[in-house]
Amino acid sequence: MRLLLALVLAVSTLTVSTLAAPPALAIDDRERISDPQLEERARELFKQVRCVVCQNQSIDDSEAQIAKDLRVIIREQVVDGQNDEQILGFLTDRYGDFVLLEPPFRATTLLLWLAPLLVLVAGGSVVYLAFRQRPSQVTQPPLSVEEEDRLEALLARRERQEQDRP
Repeated sequence: MRLLLALVLAVSTLTVSTLAAPPALAIDDRERISDPQLEERARELFKQVRCVVCQNQSIDDSEAQIAKDLRVIIREQVVDGQNDEQILGFLTDRYGDFVLLEPPFRATTLLLWLAPLLVLVAGGSVVYLAFRQRPSQVTQPPLSVEEEDRLEALLARRERQEQDRP
């Protein structure tokens, strides 16, 4: 019993400490800009840029080497006096609109924006057609005379067997 209590206590302590711990950021202190305002501006840009090798993760959260390289490029451009539009323009020229976590709505990204809606409509159509084609009630054709006679004979035999049992 003490072992079980100790195990429960240990697991709950680990769970609470894990949940209470702040998330680990992928930012290396050596990469930071000395000016806090410029660093904050760079960090806001990091949150808008997708890591090109990660699954829908910003470069602020990613530890991939390409994300580190992109953070360095953005910091260099921030220090050089580039504005946010110029920096994001540079990245989209190099990597395409995919690099932005929220790509702009234009003709080239129309499919990207409408794809979730198209998938939802297609899935709903499949479900609708599947239920529409399914009969609402299964109807059995009536028994023929031969089938009725056979059924009556089977039921009568079963009744006799049940009566013969003690």
